[in-house]
Formats: sequence, C-alpha cells, structure tokens
Amino acid sequence: MKIGLRQITKMAVIAALYAVVTIILAPISYGPVQVRVSEALTLLPFYLGSPAAIALWIGCMLANYIGGYGLIDIIFGSAITLFAGLLTARSRNLYTGALYPVFFNALGVGYILHYTLELPFWITAVQVGAGQFVAVYIIGILLMKLLNRYDFFERYID
Repeated sequence: MKIGLRQITKMAVIAALYAVVTIILAPISYGPVQVRVSEALTLLPFYLGSPAAIALWIGCMLANYIGGYGLIDIIFGSAITLFAGLLTARSRNLYTGALYPVFFNALGVGYILHYTLELPFWITAVQVGAGQFVAVYIIGILLMKLLNRYDFFERYID
C-alpha cells in the first residue's frame, strides 16, 4: 500500500477530528456511562479503507492519553478501535460494519473500566455498548448517509 502526502493529510485530519471531538465532549466521552460521539467516525473505514482505521487508532490514542485511565486504555482501548476499524473496512455493508465498533468496545472498554475502576464487568459492558450504539448506529450512520447523499466521498475524497 503506497501512502502519499495526500493520504497522510487525510489520515491526520481524521485523527485530529477524533481526538478533538472526544476531548471537547469529555464529560460524555469517558467513563462507564459514555457516548463518545467521535466513535461515529469509526464508520469511515467502510468508505476509506484501512488507512482511516489507522487514523482513528492514532486519534483514539491521543484522546485516551488525555482521558486519564492510564496506559492500559491508551494501548488496549486504542487497539480495540484499530481492530474494529480494520474489520469495518472489510465489511460488505455499513450496518454490519457498524457492529464491530459497538461489540468490541462494549466488551473491551467494558473490561478496561472493570479493571481500572473495579466496576461490575457486565453492567459496564452493557453501558458502554449502549453508548456505542448511540454513537455508531444513530449518529454515525446518519452522518455517513448525509455525507454520502451529498457525494462527499466522491467529490472530496478520492
């Protein structure tokens, strides 16, 4: 895979958007009851491929560094975003592609919060999963359909 300056620029914009949106909306972006609105961007790999997943991983690392849950969240929480993004990039349909960030974050971030804050795992996983559902299936799919409707991916992203 050849990555040029244009591709690096797109990746930097995606990473920055993810990190900035997460940090600006910090009160609802972190913790067991969260709707990390920036997770709506985890559907971008469906349209833009694995480079978008890598960009989301970088943005998530930056946001998790600020989040305060430590190295476990910076490394593993971000890895969950990368893994889900890579699977979303290979999806055949947007709705099934959206399952990956919801499912893996519910379990993975649920476990990280269980481990770091000593919260009950299944309750935390359900809370994180519910927030992910809102961010990905409601906000994310609406955003992607809106961008698609106005030919954003064809006009501005080549």
